[in-house]
Amino acid sequence: MSTNDDETPFDAYREDVDRPLIRLFREYAPGRLGYFTAGMVANFVARMASLVPPLLLGVAIDAVFNENPGAFELPLVPDAWLPAEQMAQFWFVIVSIIVAFLVVAVFTWIYGVTANLFAHDVMHTVRVDSFRKMQRLDMSFFDEKQTGEVMAVLNNDTQNLERFLDNALMNSARLIVMVGGITAVLFYLNWQLAVVTLFAVPAMVGFTIWFMRVVEPRYVRQRSAVGRLNTRLENAIAGMGLTKTTSSESYEVGRVRTSSKNLFDRTMDVLKLSYVYRPGMELLAGVAFAATFLVGGLWLATGTAPGPLTGTLSVGDFVVFLMLTQRIVDPLAEVSNIVDQYENAKASSERIFGLMDIPVAIDDPDDPADIEPVRGRVEYENVSFSYADAEGRKTVGDDEEKAFEEPVIEDVSFEAEPGETVALVGPTGAGKSTIIKLLLRLYDVQEGSIRIDGHDIREVALSDLRSAVGYVSQDTFLFDGTIADNIRYGHFDAPDEAVEEAARAAQAHEFITDLEDGYETRVGERGIKLSGGQRQRIALARAVLADPEILILDEATSAVDTKTELLIQQSIDRLTEDRTTFAIAHRLSTVRDADTILVMADGEIVERGNHEKLLEADGRYATLWRAQTGSQRTAVDGGDVFGDE
Repeated sequence: MSTNDDETPFDAYREDVDRPLIRLFREYAPGRLGYFTAGMVANFVARMASLVPPLLLGVAIDAVFNENPGAFELPLVPDAWLPAEQMAQFWFVIVSIIVAFLVVAVFTWIYGVTANLFAHDVMHTVRVDSFRKMQRLDMSFFDEKQTGEVMAVLNNDTQNLERFLDNALMNSARLIVMVGGITAVLFYLNWQLAVVTLFAVPAMVGFTIWFMRVVEPRYVRQRSAVGRLNTRLENAIAGMGLTKTTSSESYEVGRVRTSSKNLFDRTMDVLKLSYVYRPGMELLAGVAFAATFLVGGLWLATGTAPGPLTGTLSVGDFVVFLMLTQRIVDPLAEVSNIVDQYENAKASSERIFGLMDIPVAIDDPDDPADIEPVRGRVEYENVSFSYADAEGRKTVGDDEEKAFEEPVIEDVSFEAEPGETVALVGPTGAGKSTIIKLLLRLYDVQEGSIRIDGHDIREVALSDLRSAVGYVSQDTFLFDGTIADNIRYGHFDAPDEAVEEAARAAQAHEFITDLEDGYETRVGERGIKLSGGQRQRIALARAVLADPEILILDEATSAVDTKTELLIQQSIDRLTEDRTTFAIAHRLSTVRDADTILVMADGEIVERGNHEKLLEADGRYATLWRAQTGSQRTAVDGGDVFGDE
């Protein structure tokens, strides 16, 4: 899947998301409709109650202050319920206005609580679901995609949905209620003047439709720019050590400046339209108010209906018109914010569902085979693999993106009996780590098969497979937390005694106890507070604690000194006695006792055998052994004795 400079990694899938906000409600509103309905009802009651005081004021002006008894009437209220005496009418108006404001306050509080519960619960669930889907995605996704893009989806985009559900959605309901209620009241009082007041509404609707169509693609580009800036910042922070040691601060500042300027430009593209739309809406609303004041004022001043209008207009009705016309300005002007939040939420929900719709190629089979108990026999049969074919190409119609790349693994076959140790050696890029990742199904083979105890690993549940295989990588990762937490990772209920025993086996107990807080020492983000060798020993302790039937050691001692390596190697020897072990190494001294040594080059096994047989063969392995031990002859000119990659 290719992207141009303006596309995010999710664009190809985002384009296929149909009506994302409707999908949001369809998938996440059920189970929360109680909060949503309560919020909508409370919003309706509060807004309708807010129309009562202006209407009561107009009635009071005509009936009480202008002493026109016949004018004291209210819509939907029977005359028998209304007082006939002037002072009684006055106090009725006062009490009714107070009650109306109380109703507005109480139901606005109910609306606020229920709307926020609904919006934040949806945001929380969408974020968790997005993260759960991200956890299920294939490793090829993370090889190609950037951390900042994923962070933008999990954080910024979910917050945009919350703002839409909490503010825009409820404000839309408020707008409909207010405009509908005000329109009904105005037509009830004087339909002719109501036509004058509301003549600008169709223009506002047309203006809004134009704005939504033009601003939508700009919001999409803005959200993509946010993701790219997040990626740039995440990379800059993660690589701070390299930046400082190479005096590249100004270069990184320039790259962040470029990404930030891109976001600035995309944001201004949106704001420029908003600067036209919002004042335009307020201008139309202001014209409606001025027209109402002009026509109504002439009507009262002359005592005659102007132009084609007929009938009479009371002072109270005119006051109600002016007040409600002002009331209609605010919700109509709010349309711009609603549209902003709607378009932002639409773009964000497309990205969220674009992430959720990315297909997962490596998943559990429908009817997984039971591999318990695991004996540890591993077979690779004619295995071939290319990363170009592992990236989950997205089909569009009948066409599919094609990528051509040299195979990383090509027609590899070997076996490991239970309890045996198989070592893989060869130059960087020969495919050693990839072969091991295929055993864990971090990627799937394109040709051939891998079997454990006779079961094709594609027929086994991922959790069963990965529980049976322990993996210690040369690129050791530690979570921010305590040393004990990191050793326990994956076996979170392990007792302290087991943690300490595993640390002793990995030659980590001594340095841990020398720390001020011992096993409760916090390691910092990615274990930054520990040395590389300390991190590797903690990772090895984690594997010891897991006690897997199959163990993978990918340069597990590459970051420790020779003395510590010898101690760890003794622990590894004890650890590997009764389990199948795969060891990747550049220092051949660490794997000379392996039952089988596979020498790899360009994705193929070019030599195989134990240490003695490979020395007798006098091939690549023997050449490297002599180079590393300094015996007889060394590599020429310091070149790679395995050959160029």
